[in-house]
Amino acid sequence: MLITHDTRCALDTVVDLVNTVPDDDTTPDGLADVAALGDFVRNHKVSDVGTLSEFDLAAVRKVRGRFAEVFAAPDARSAVMTINELVAAAGTTPRLTDHDGFDWHVHYFAPGASVADHLAADCGMALAFFVVAGEQERLRRCEAPDCRRAFVDLSRNRSRRYCDSRTCGNRLHVAAYRARRKEAAG
Repeated sequence: MLITHDTRCALDTVVDLVNTVPDDDTTPDGLADVAALGDFVRNHKVSDVGTLSEFDLAAVRKVRGRFAEVFAAPDARSAVMTINELVAAAGTTPRLTDHDGFDWHVHYFAPGASVADHLAADCGMALAFFVVAGEQERLRRCEAPDCRRAFVDLSRNRSRRYCDSRTCGNRLHVAAYRARRKEAAG
């Protein structure tokens, strides 16, 4: 599957957005306030965003929850329903643009759209491309028992199981190794 630069950026953004949800009561919300939303927007180079407000924060949190539903969807049909609702509510308006040194690419949000509509349109369309390509199963949650972070499995054979093989994957492999050693020892 060919993934264009802007689709890859939107996928990275939607994964990071979904992963701002607190894992439990001890983990802080990654979008705790307007300043955190501003950091998120800057870090992901979300373009055409004006001054952010509490209204924007609440709207982005709502969109974030809907995107989490896509990653938890049991099948393509369920994911499609949510993606269609997100994209339709955002008032999608495709247009070609070439900004910030990037060649021509498509933005799906209307000029002057809120940051929530911007994320819903661009990220929703990136997820839609995956579903259309029959790749919805690549939208996953980490299989580590103490981690449910979202990720997009871009491995050639669709075999990625953990959000980060250096943390979650290694931790589980070390635990399994220690359990085998303990069992063998006695």
